[in-house]
Amino acid sequence: MKGTTDAGGQPPAVRLADGPPGQAAGTVKAEERAGEPRRTNLDSPVAGSSAARPLPTPPDGAPPTRRRASFGARWRRDWPLLLMALPAVLLLVVFHYVPTLGNVVAFKDYDQWSGDTAIEAIVNSPWIGFTNFAELFADSQFWDALRNTLLITTFQLVFFFPLPIALAILLNSVVSTRLRGFVQTVVYLPHFFSWVLVITFFLQMLGGSGLLAQVLRDNGLEPWDVMTNPDTFILLVSSESLWKDVGWGTIIFLAALTAIDQSLYEAAASDGANRWQRLWHVTLPGLRPVVVLLLILQLGNALSVGFEQFILQRDAVGRQAAEVLDTYVYHLGLLTQDYGVGAAAGLFKAVIGLILILVANRVARRFGEEGVFVRS
Repeated sequence: MKGTTDAGGQPPAVRLADGPPGQAAGTVKAEERAGEPRRTNLDSPVAGSSAARPLPTPPDGAPPTRRRASFGARWRRDWPLLLMALPAVLLLVVFHYVPTLGNVVAFKDYDQWSGDTAIEAIVNSPWIGFTNFAELFADSQFWDALRNTLLITTFQLVFFFPLPIALAILLNSVVSTRLRGFVQTVVYLPHFFSWVLVITFFLQMLGGSGLLAQVLRDNGLEPWDVMTNPDTFILLVSSESLWKDVGWGTIIFLAALTAIDQSLYEAAASDGANRWQRLWHVTLPGLRPVVVLLLILQLGNALSVGFEQFILQRDAVGRQAAEVLDTYVYHLGLLTQDYGVGAAAGLFKAVIGLILILVANRVARRFGEEGVFVRS
């Protein structure tokens, strides 16, 4: 037992618990005299450990500070996710960010013959500042295209945007899963059709020699001018977009509906809420974050209503009704080879879209929604 006892016959652990070296073994501490239990060496903190140092207490109301991990630790933790995201990042850089550098043509008198390559032509072209923008804003066709774009965007935002929400709510209320899957497949299948096929379908149904016109003629009625009437062109393109994309838009809202806690419906029903009250107080608030997010993104694309759909029908209804910014840039930049003004129109459209996204995101944050992004 010599290795486990000291000169006083007590184990070393008891000596450590009694006090520092030099203190008698039978000495009673002040806290023990006050009635506090004696601490053993298992309870006493080790010198140099975090338990031996008092932790800084944050001020009242301040959130606890969290130390950020080092770059090496974050890299070792997240490198598989970064590797999976690398192909998408490369596609984004090659097909979006690198072509964005070509917007410098909007500030130059671009001459494609001033160099052997496109980069040399851009570099050798003289800098003219905002002359292309002044020429763009002085063109009456630009303002016609801008007006048509804003009218079509506003009309589709008011009458087309709520329809996928309503369809998702209706599909979610269908009891039979087979019927729900069948209807969902039927309504989002046209999304995979090209615009050529969609417009051909409408032409065969509503055109001058289509099914509707032939039925009206057989009954002695004058057929309606649907496909070539500029006054109703906005209804035509909105109907085509509705038939093509309304089913595809319901997928996001159906996913959002599945994320709503079902106990909220049970609690509302136990409180006496009927179906419409549950829809208003449970379903719509649950869909509100997704609706705000998609609405912000829709506002960002307010000046991009599409190209193929309008270029295919532009000659049938006329430029005054079917000219939008996308077709205007195509005709001005590629057909007339006025690349500087065409690039200025494209840059103007992109800047306005960015401003709309920032403003809509700020407004959404003011109303308590998360928006598209937040500042860290």
